[in-house]
Amino acid sequence: MVKFYQHVFNYDSSWQNVTLAFWLRYPNPFASHVLAVDVLDRCVDENGVLKTTRLVLKKGKAPKWFPESFLKSSEAFIIEESEVDPKNKTMVTRTKNLNHVRVMQIVETQYFKQHEQNPEWTSCKTEARIISRFGWGMTQRIEGFGQSSFIANAAKARKGMQHILQMIRDKQTNRTTASAP
Repeated sequence: MVKFYQHVFNYDSSWQNVTLAFWLRYPNPFASHVLAVDVLDRCVDENGVLKTTRLVLKKGKAPKWFPESFLKSSEAFIIEESEVDPKNKTMVTRTKNLNHVRVMQIVETQYFKQHEQNPEWTSCKTEARIISRFGWGMTQRIEGFGQSSFIANAAKARKGMQHILQMIRDKQTNRTTASAP
């Protein structure tokens, strides 16, 4: 069995600022579990699309009921691939964990695009699949834990993005007032 999650959220910021916030989102007060981020590859293709692959190291927490001996470390490497298309004002990101994949793998895709009715807003659709191949009668319990953890972490991620977006707004406001006569 596989658990699914889908959510649509509208940021009250332009697509340009949301994509900038995406790249600046670590560190933030809502992401203390993110230990490191590194760019592995980045290029602009022939259509002007920026393609980036990053490696993210996160610290997780296994549920109390899960046998400790099965996880040597609570840290996990996450691969993040993204495509930013400035011409069409879209960004697609895909992430999945590289460690502990037999216990649980979470594959997340996010679609960012300029809001259709309000060009000063950005729409973000998040989809995730939570998959466990652990067996031993624990698959559904692990997937349920993964789904509820993902939902809570997705809410924190949105708060982190909003925090960074506010910092961007503040900086833009300070720049505007500093240049006013």
